[in-house]
Amino acid sequence: MPLPRDEKVQWIRLFRTENVGPVTFAWLISTYKTASAAIDALPQLSRRGGRSRPLNAISRAAAERELEWAEKRGIRIIASCEPDYPVLLSHISDAPPLLAIMGNPGLLGQPCISIVGSRNASLAGNRLAQQFAREIGAAGCTVVSGLARGIDTAAHKGALASGTAAVMAGGIDVVYPPENRPLYEEIREHGVIVSECAPETQPTAHHFPRRNRIVSGLSLGTLVVEASARSGSLITARLAAEQGREVFAIPGSPLEPRSFGPNQLIRDGAAMATTSADILDFIRNTHTRLGERQGNLFDSPSSPPPGDSEMDATRTLLLEKLGTTPVSIDETIRECDVSCATLMALLAELEIAGRIARLPGNRICLVPEEP
Repeated sequence: MPLPRDEKVQWIRLFRTENVGPVTFAWLISTYKTASAAIDALPQLSRRGGRSRPLNAISRAAAERELEWAEKRGIRIIASCEPDYPVLLSHISDAPPLLAIMGNPGLLGQPCISIVGSRNASLAGNRLAQQFAREIGAAGCTVVSGLARGIDTAAHKGALASGTAAVMAGGIDVVYPPENRPLYEEIREHGVIVSECAPETQPTAHHFPRRNRIVSGLSLGTLVVEASARSGSLITARLAAEQGREVFAIPGSPLEPRSFGPNQLIRDGAAMATTSADILDFIRNTHTRLGERQGNLFDSPSSPPPGDSEMDATRTLLLEKLGTTPVSIDETIRECDVSCATLMALLAELEIAGRIARLPGNRICLVPEEP
């Protein structure tokens, strides 16, 4: 159901609060039922997690300013519990609680395919990205990418006529790279722009993997056109696979470094794409199955809260097991021999306290202590 305005303001307050990521946000709403109640619980939760000073949410005035800023510019802020929230994105484990959407949100209701690749793309790679995007868009699909240099730019340009979705790494009003400002303006007029960040947020290194999970999460499948061995596009492909989405790759010469990523993906089981028909056939067979909204994720029956002694003992064990190298939550549950409910409560406390970090792909690690 649509959130009342006052509750949406509280959602903004909670999500913009330091150390409250998407997974912890969902746990807080599931546990405390409203953002207001969750905000009231933050100081106690942060103390239990080991924070020396209580954590408080941002002010109501700041949240209201953000909502008013968006409304004046025709930007919609959509909560993950609302009916207009993109259906496919709601299926991922770390779906953004709030999305700022500018342009035509109906494009996100169509079957989406993301096209990603090297920032330092070849002429042939750019041409292929544009061709695939143009043909996929003409078939009634929305092409999603991240507005980066190279393949992202080519994909957006190829799909402009039919409509394309750009996912921003920073605030919805912050264009990166700056030279893509004209393309950004065209997408705003003829496509849709999406961000989970607060306005005026400048993108930093950790924002890009978070952006990539949204690119893949919006899409039925991800096509990698070109990618070197260390390309961020391979992160998007990995996230797509972990989200249960299809991964496509265009093969290339083994003598071309930018073909390493796609060729490696194909060896690892990605679907080889030589024409857009390879992708469109997949969409026809898959869209109905994945395009169904999940039930309300915040109304599931709550497990009985673990006792204080169990929480204290497990917290100590968990901190001993974790390090600064990311590990999966499933592996952590097995190693600690603890219930999922207990672990999720502890991880929420520790994230709120700033002692652990959650990474895309359902992974966690300790935050290194400052010297």
